[in-house]
Amino acid sequence: MTLNTSRRGFLKSAAATAAVLYVGARPDGAIAAANAEGAMLNPFVKISSDGTVTAIVKHFEKGQGPATGLTTLIAEELGIPIEDVAYEFAPSDAGAYNNLFLGPFQGTGGSTAMANSFMQYRRAGAAARDMLLQAAANAWGVDASTLSLDDGVIKGPGYEAPLADFVAAAAQIAPPAEPRLKDPSEFKLIGNEAVRRKDTPPKINGTATYAMDLHLDNQMIAVIARSPRMGGLVAGFDESDAKGIKDFIRAAELPNKAGVVVFAENTWAALQARAALAVDWDFSAAETRSSGEIRDQLLAAVNADPEYNVTDTDQAAIGAAIDKAATVLDETFYFPLLAHAPMEPLTCTIEATADGGVILHDGCQFPTGPHMALSQILQLPMEKVQINTLFAGGSFGRRATPTADYQVEAALAFAVTDRTRPVKLVWTREDDITGGYYRPAFAHRVRVGLDGSGNIIAWDHRIAGQSVMKGTAFEDFSVHHGIDHSSVEGTSDTLYTIPGHFVGLTDVAKATSVLWWRSVGHTHTAYVMESMIDMAAKAAGHDPVEFRLDLLAGGDTDQARIAGVLQLAAEKGGWGKAADGRTQGIAVHKSFGSYVAELVEVSGNAQDGVQIEKVTCAVDCGIAVNPDVIKAQMEGGIGYGLGHAMRNEITLTEGAVDQSNFPDYEPLRIGDIGAIEVHIVPSTEPPTGVGEPGTPPSAPALANAIAATGHRVTSLPMVNNGVSFS
Repeated sequence: MTLNTSRRGFLKSAAATAAVLYVGARPDGAIAAANAEGAMLNPFVKISSDGTVTAIVKHFEKGQGPATGLTTLIAEELGIPIEDVAYEFAPSDAGAYNNLFLGPFQGTGGSTAMANSFMQYRRAGAAARDMLLQAAANAWGVDASTLSLDDGVIKGPGYEAPLADFVAAAAQIAPPAEPRLKDPSEFKLIGNEAVRRKDTPPKINGTATYAMDLHLDNQMIAVIARSPRMGGLVAGFDESDAKGIKDFIRAAELPNKAGVVVFAENTWAALQARAALAVDWDFSAAETRSSGEIRDQLLAAVNADPEYNVTDTDQAAIGAAIDKAATVLDETFYFPLLAHAPMEPLTCTIEATADGGVILHDGCQFPTGPHMALSQILQLPMEKVQINTLFAGGSFGRRATPTADYQVEAALAFAVTDRTRPVKLVWTREDDITGGYYRPAFAHRVRVGLDGSGNIIAWDHRIAGQSVMKGTAFEDFSVHHGIDHSSVEGTSDTLYTIPGHFVGLTDVAKATSVLWWRSVGHTHTAYVMESMIDMAAKAAGHDPVEFRLDLLAGGDTDQARIAGVLQLAAEKGGWGKAADGRTQGIAVHKSFGSYVAELVEVSGNAQDGVQIEKVTCAVDCGIAVNPDVIKAQMEGGIGYGLGHAMRNEITLTEGAVDQSNFPDYEPLRIGDIGAIEVHIVPSTEPPTGVGEPGTPPSAPALANAIAATGHRVTSLPMVNNGVSFS
């Protein structure tokens, strides 16, 4: 198999005897180019002497589409069919391939892949095109401005030749500092609905390699017996019964005492041996609370004065205004812990290299953390650690832990061997569901005052939950003045014009290792904001769409764009025109730079059973690089949000997780939604996120549709709070 290598090896790999043109940027961001070896740069495009073009994709592929999107940008500017551009994942090098929006980290997350790479990849493709045109101009003795590169062929008056003829010469030309980028009117691929995903064929024909697929010669399988309670440590273990299991190799306590690793020749033997272990646990520092206690603590917090005044507004004055209002709405909401539950459970493989280093084979979402962790745990210099990034079968945030948890487990397991055999760490579905990394539980209490005409005059919003960012490497990025913005995003920065707006936050001790989950804080804040706006509209006797539009009439660009998707979803979904026996709900939210409105139409009722008949979605995500990918991400985000709101929660009994697999943590089923229709707003704005923004409006739109039947849901999941689904 082909492996990603170090930077030096990466630049050498295709050089051999033929010239290879690499175009990318230096660490300072300036356009740079090299042949086999040259200026140190982060190459985004590689062109071999035979004309083969390869996009070097710096964001990993978990199903969200960067392998297609970034390749599209290269192909567009270079002037070749996207079918003729291969792609490969970049090596681990945070200095070269950092995420421009996340600081000095190489990683994929926050729906930033396209947004932070858009200009990088376009400039690289354009620079490569200009260099090839200049090489041809030099060879033909003409002005480069008279030439064009289209469909892989360079043409000019009286001249025509494939780009392959000029790769060697182009590799000797200094790249333009400011290559000419195509005007949107010239786009053939960007925005083209006919462009299909690059990774679909290998995933269909089985040639795509996921981390779980990898099988190296002479590898050992490792599974870990972990504490059933968060924070428990190994006090001792007995492997006597495991020794009788065929293909069992041995068991060992992890150096950090977080578990006992079992080694075997195959997965079945490893799992059987793990089940046969007798492990004594030290729970003295472990979590012992049950879900009811956690819920009570959060609800108490939102009924007390908050720890932080997020909006820096006068809480007392706002509260007094609400008390005197003609109509007062007072609602409390609760959101449970949620698992990420990707289809492919966590797994990775570590093997030694001939030069004394190691390679980590992984569907690696944040290479920087595991790279540093393996370096420290295995006591190797950074350049001796390589990461071979493979496909991942989903993530929703789980593969990007600040602690690099499962890669650390694999490194610790590898460290207690003699390092002569590859070690493949395997998590089961049960390991994943009980694994301890969850969307945190949150509670909200909102009091809204309306005047006699139904206008909002004051809004008191209190939030309590477990901070995702505090104590992590991302604290400086998201936490300011003690406030974790990810806990309140979508409330303090709402686009609605709300007079007398107060938001308060209280942090509550973490019951588990909480983690960002698809759309992070927007998962609960959008639900509360859009439910309360709907209730306010009803109390005012106003149409929910018109009520929202009145609150978005301030005239700024943000409000205009979010109002645009709201109107589009209402129009395309037939707002107010539901058939007999059906009700509708609508919600709109901005997250990750994108604006999404969703209209959910249901039949039935909460008592007898609700059926989701149709979801109509409108999205404004700036320039729509790959409409097909955008629609798929909206559909996936909608399904993910609806499925969890309908049925899912993680509960604890004395610190131990109750759920273990899909029978008791049930994913969305294909029959749960009748149809999804996605409409993309044409735009010339820079592209923004699509992997996460489809999720936040989905659950409140469903809740508002169910509320139209007479049942308002303020605690999730819905099935535990008075709603059945047919």
